[in-house]
Amino acid sequence: MKKSRFPDSLVLIFGMIFLAQVATWMLPAGAFEYKKDDEGAATRAIVPGSYKPVITESEAAERKADDPALTDEGISERFRVVADGEAPRLPWYAFLTKVLKGMQEAGDIIFFVFLVGGVIGVLKATGAFDALIGTAIRSAKGSSVLLVAGMITLFAVGSSTIGMAEEYMPFIPVLVTMCIALGMDAIVAVGIVYIGAGIGYGCAAINPFTVLIAQNIAGLEPTSGQGFRWILLVVCLAVGIQHILRYVHRIQKDPSRSLVRDIDYSTGYEMPEDTRFTSARCAVLLTFAAGVALFVWGVAVHGWYLEELAGVFLGIMLIAALIARFSPNRVARDFCSGAAELTTAALLIGFARTIQVVLDDGMVTHTIVHGVASALDGFAPAVAASGMLFVQSACNFLIPSGSGQAYVTMPIMAPLADLLGVSRQTAVLAYQFGDGFMNMVVPTNALLMGMLGLGRIPYQRWLRFIVPLILEIYIVAIIALTIAVKIQY
Repeated sequence: MKKSRFPDSLVLIFGMIFLAQVATWMLPAGAFEYKKDDEGAATRAIVPGSYKPVITESEAAERKADDPALTDEGISERFRVVADGEAPRLPWYAFLTKVLKGMQEAGDIIFFVFLVGGVIGVLKATGAFDALIGTAIRSAKGSSVLLVAGMITLFAVGSSTIGMAEEYMPFIPVLVTMCIALGMDAIVAVGIVYIGAGIGYGCAAINPFTVLIAQNIAGLEPTSGQGFRWILLVVCLAVGIQHILRYVHRIQKDPSRSLVRDIDYSTGYEMPEDTRFTSARCAVLLTFAAGVALFVWGVAVHGWYLEELAGVFLGIMLIAALIARFSPNRVARDFCSGAAELTTAALLIGFARTIQVVLDDGMVTHTIVHGVASALDGFAPAVAASGMLFVQSACNFLIPSGSGQAYVTMPIMAPLADLLGVSRQTAVLAYQFGDGFMNMVVPTNALLMGMLGLGRIPYQRWLRFIVPLILEIYIVAIIALTIAVKIQY
């Protein structure tokens, strides 16, 4: 087979880091004003309509020298003045030096990936996952519909309700092994997880990290309007399941049409000969299930996140090692071996985060958000609502964090919606669509790049699979926003 000349995922991401650097040279630096809390500290809530270009103290002095009538108050009303040492223009080599900062800012996810890889390495060595996969394969009896539909729905509901996403990463190696054994491929495995998570976030009913934050900023009642969003979740899930099953049918009929047919999955995902269920393996699986249930409870009740999840997984590993009667040295070897397999995934996460670091440090992220938001002024409500969707989609490339995007965009979009005749609930829905659906495709999403790395899927192959679904989902989203405007949602 002829080797693809398309750039590797790391090449694409590094090229985007350089383009982000170019954007900091071509666009004017600017920032929104932040509200202050009772103690005078800046919060993440942005004052609507407060965007100001950024200039340094020296540039402010030059402007006053050129115009003697210009006062300090006049300068502060028009510009955000920063110290000379905080000059917004980055040096030409910033796209090289900022990589380390990107790694640092994504450090929690990077080290979580290594830890998960190590834990999964130990759990796989017990044979418990292989026994589970073998049982699932025998139960499926060649039918993939129930498996795909059931699992993608499970992941979507988890994202829609308690905002799960990073927690799904440990399932990628397991699902890849299962899908390959069932005559599918790694694209299907990652699709089950990330299409579920993307649709779950895009149609989130009560996700506390996205919809509840956005509703709070927009001055709406928490969880209000969720009935409409549950309906949309069902509709979009049907579209996503149909997309995956259509691909499954194609590659099962002709394996040469698999998008990863030339990728080597001979190591790390192969099924062993012994897939018997033993009491020890059953105990390991029950321990794993109990750990996941414990974390779900912790998220819902105590707001747990990656730090607690890491602790839960380490606890699962230790208990599993005791059940399997592994020696400490074997646990250490299996842990390090599993972690080492995820080096590429960890690197992709760090490089992907660097794109946002360069844009933020160059102080052009808010400039881009302000520019695209201003372009919506004057449109009819239905058109404006769809315009908000595309604005939020563009913002997701710059701000892949769902909560971060809500804090940056909703203080602007909420009052803008009032001016355009669009309800604030619809503005929140447009934000959800732009955040959740674009999470499935933007390379600045560190979690997506990490999961693709786990599945050994080149980014360009993922694009060929996911872009047709994105187009279908966006048609549904535009129709939904139009309906929302008509019914005054």
